[in-house]
Order: sequence, then structure tokens, then C-alpha cells
Amino acid sequence: MTLRIVVTGTDTGIGKTVFSAALTDALGGCYWKPIQSGLDEETDSETVHRLGRIPFQRILPEAWRLTTPVSPHLSAENDGVTLAPEALFPPATSRPLIIEGAGGLLVPLTRCETFADVFARWQIPAILCARTGLGTINHTLLSLEAMRQRLIPILGVALIGEEYSDTQRTIEEMGRVRVLGRLPHLNPLTADTLRRALQEQFDVSSIREAIA
Repeated sequence: MTLRIVVTGTDTGIGKTVFSAALTDALGGCYWKPIQSGLDEETDSETVHRLGRIPFQRILPEAWRLTTPVSPHLSAENDGVTLAPEALFPPATSRPLIIEGAGGLLVPLTRCETFADVFARWQIPAILCARTGLGTINHTLLSLEAMRQRLIPILGVALIGEEYSDTQRTIEEMGRVRVLGRLPHLNPLTADTLRRALQEQFDVSSIREAIA
């Protein structure tokens, strides 16, 4: 079976898409964002194309493209669209597939179902992205607890931001999880600096082996 990884997060705006771009590039894979909320600015698929240098033929079309940059359930209601999470199935690909969720792990897709519920049904190993700043221990441990309650396979945590060694240690010990690496904030953030940072901070081969 082709390698598949879900990239989810503790919150929105934490760098999940940047990490997804880097990981897709490193694995030579395809990228899929099932639901895109907000179309006025650069979409996440376009960001992955730009920062990961991923050709558009390896970026799979979203199942739903919603206008307003808010939670998918509300954006769908604003657009008069009915989302059907039960109809979401990862597309078949010949390359590794990186699937990025929308917002945080428990972002609602409808008034009764979250992305976490979809991930639980898929049973695809997931990487939880978490910022390194104040509050992240709480948010990360809560997210890990929610994943375990739903029996979502946890591949590990990817930290994003400045280095705080005790934060990483606490998440690893109390969360009983492997921190895969830390992606620093990059200035400038370009395809080249992102590729270099992932190579320096993450062991991509071990991610492959953990799933094989």
C-alpha cells in the first residue's frame, strides 16, 4: 500500500501547511487538502505548490472549496453547501500521500462531526503539529488524548517555532509520544530555506520506516 500520512494540528495558523509542503517535498509525494475554507487569498494547496515546489499534477483537488475563511461547518452553511464527511475517502495515488486537515484536530465539519472523527475512520497514521510557545503543552496533551480516545494512529508530534527544550521533554514524557523534530520559523520563508530546515531538523527516513 502507498504510504499515507495525515497532518493535523492543535490549532489553526500554527504552520501545518508549511510543514505539509516540506514533508510532501521530502517524500516526493502528493498532497491533498480535503476541505478548503477561504478562497480570497492563497489557498493551502497553492502554498504547498509554492513552498514545496510540488507540481500541480501532484496536488489533488479538494473535495469542497468553501468561500469564507472560518470553520468548515460555518463556511459550508454560509455557502449553502452540505458537507458529507462520511463520503470523504483518501484518493489512490502511486506516490506517498500527505493529507492535511483544516484547522485543529476537533474543528467541526458539520454540527455533529469533526475532522478527528474522519481520521478515526480512515485509520491513517497522523502527525500532530504543535506550536512551541506558551500554552502548547496543554493544547498538545489534550489533542493527543482526543486522538487516543478515537484510536487514531499517532506517528508523532512536529513542533513548529522557537526551541524550548523543556516543552519538548514535557510533551514527550507526559504525552507518551515521539517528537519527530522542530521546524523553526524561517525568515525568509522560501522553498530552499524550508527544504533545508526539514532536512536538518527531521529524519524523514525514520518517518517512512515507522509506517512501513
